Amino acid sequence: MTQLTGRPILGAPGELGARPVLSALLTGVRTALLGLAVVTVPVLGLWVVTPFADDGAAGALRLASALWLLGHGAPVLRGSAGVPLSVAPLGLGLLAVGQLYRAAGRVAARGEGRPGGRGGVRAVWAGYCAVACAVVAQCAGAGEFRARVVADLAAVALVAGLAVAAGARRPGAAPVGAEALERALAGLPERVRPTGGAPVVRVAALAAGAGLLAAGGLVVAVAAVLTAVGGGAGSAVLAGGPAAVAGALLLTLVLLPNTVLWGTAYALGPGFAVGAGTVVSPVRTALGPVPEFPLFALLPEPGAGGWRLAVCVLPALAGVVPGLLLGRAASAGGGRAAGPVRPGGPWPVTATVVAALVSGLLVGAAAAGLGWLAGGALGAGRMAELGPVPWWTAPAAAGWVALVAAPVAVLARSRALRPAAGGPRGSWRAGASLVPGALTGTARRGALLLRARAYAAVTRLAGVPGTATDPATAAAQDTPGVPGGRAR
Repeated sequence: MTQLTGRPILGAPGELGARPVLSALLTGVRTALLGLAVVTVPVLGLWVVTPFADDGAAGALRLASALWLLGHGAPVLRGSAGVPLSVAPLGLGLLAVGQLYRAAGRVAARGEGRPGGRGGVRAVWAGYCAVACAVVAQCAGAGEFRARVVADLAAVALVAGLAVAAGARRPGAAPVGAEALERALAGLPERVRPTGGAPVVRVAALAAGAGLLAAGGLVVAVAAVLTAVGGGAGSAVLAGGPAAVAGALLLTLVLLPNTVLWGTAYALGPGFAVGAGTVVSPVRTALGPVPEFPLFALLPEPGAGGWRLAVCVLPALAGVVPGLLLGRAASAGGGRAAGPVRPGGPWPVTATVVAALVSGLLVGAAAAGLGWLAGGALGAGRMAELGPVPWWTAPAAAGWVALVAAPVAVLARSRALRPAAGGPRGSWRAGASLVPGALTGTARRGALLLRARAYAAVTRLAGVPGTATDPATAAAQDTPGVPGGRAR
């Protein structure tokens, strides 16, 4: 009996040999159902506690299915007129991607070393897409929310495929795009090439992106505090009873990542739109009628920027940490810390600037993608434009990071190499000092001459007795390192 139920029989060919693939398929189905339950349970709970609900349980299930599809970036149609709705709640999207990433990682680890073990990862994707087909079919008929079958299935399949592929990567594998970045940097001329700097450039770009997101979160937090203190809008939601307040809070929670990205676009300068022909930026705010929703209550009053321009300091601060990282790497010849200089020597100043520019370009590309994901359409006509404009947000993010990180990196490189170059008299190209020693002595001598002449003029006007001293001679005597100056 032990031999019949033992482990060897599970490895036999035939139906039992296909069990790992079936298990992976069920893992994908379970992952999709778990994410769907996270949306469905609160929606059904709100439907139960809402008095005089217009729709039945079928309408609540359709709403939950539509929200699940929107979380994957799949557009849906609302109402009998087919109004497009494409604003993706990124909170639900992050939840779905995180679940798929972990599920694919577990299945890939179990299938490692087995023949056909990578097929389990594809089975996870297939199981997830099978549930998506059922959800789209449930939303395809007539109702308040209707799915666009082809577009919705393609969006869910794409998001699931990317998440599964990322989760199934082997431990220690190079990050996505790392080889392309290394080849791009290696193709630069030697005098502007940050040798071995691809890892540091990626880390600097991640640090800059995290700083910009923190700036956006700070903008949203300050706006929430000011709105709470000033008693802002949202009275219609509060008047709807506990169910309306709970629904608004849940929707606000899943839209919080979108709001942070909108705050980031605001801090960068271009801002975002809340309808066609509108703009919300530190320079000026021009708004029309907006829907009654708690997040829209955080919008600033229309008018010129004024003191709001101070938020532009936050992106500048976000570029300091990447500059310090690149400066330390430049002094170490591409290393991650400012330790002993490698035999190849530190990066040239131009290579350090190029590394900062490349980091800014990476941040700009990420800002364009995230800005596109955070926006969309909330209806037809004027509300068809909502969120940041990617082709404005991307250059603003890249420009802020590059303009701040480049000088900070050069200064950090110079400071790190100063002891190794023999003090402040070293050449600035070696990283010792940005000002040559002879130029420093000339500037000091000029300052001392000016001070001596001012002192002589004051004593002459005051009639102070004493022997007058030639200002040039006095300045030369007080200036070390110049002809006639005092020895060190």
